[in-house]
Amino acid sequence: MITIIDYNVGNLGSIRNMLRKLEIDSEITSDIEIINKATKIILPGVGAFDAGMKSLNNLDLIEILNKKVLTEKIPILGICLGMQLLTKRSEEGKLSGLSWIDAETKKFRFADNKFKIPHMGWNYVRQKKKSVLFDMMYNEPRFYFVHSFYVQTENESDILCNTEYNINFCSAIEKDNILGVQFHPEKSHKFGMKLLKNFAEKY
Repeated sequence: MITIIDYNVGNLGSIRNMLRKLEIDSEITSDIEIINKATKIILPGVGAFDAGMKSLNNLDLIEILNKKVLTEKIPILGICLGMQLLTKRSEEGKLSGLSWIDAETKKFRFADNKFKIPHMGWNYVRQKKKSVLFDMMYNEPRFYFVHSFYVQTENESDILCNTEYNINFCSAIEKDNILGVQFHPEKSHKFGMKLLKNFAEKY
């Protein structure tokens, strides 16, 4: 069972539908008692950094998430905004992030106008280290992106994948039980299905 955190900022239904296609049980919840029993978590999210952190605070979810992730060490996958919230802070807002990864969330700034912001559409990812998240992945994996901000890590060892969009940016992270992807696996067809299946079955 995968527990998908509902904090009012995310396309939760798309993620659950993809998991259903894979015949993977999941639940969408903001109930602290249910989250306390979770064995695997997805933190989704679309929208603004501060809005996401405010919602987690307002729902009293930060303490239980810290317990599950930092103390119990259960696997968590942050998706898009969910990945950015794993960092210490964002140029988009003023609030502190979850700070599970030594990183900051930066805004794309391009002098070349041919690179539009947000970065939107399909793009390739390049693995920087081995991970079961990409176990038996299809050749030349590409995923669907929609974002104006990206994660910049302090430790290169935390970078799982990079993607080229005018600059070479971190598109996936992995540190122990903490994983994040900037792209949307739930919108990425066979590549996303493989990644979510690996997360569900191999962690």
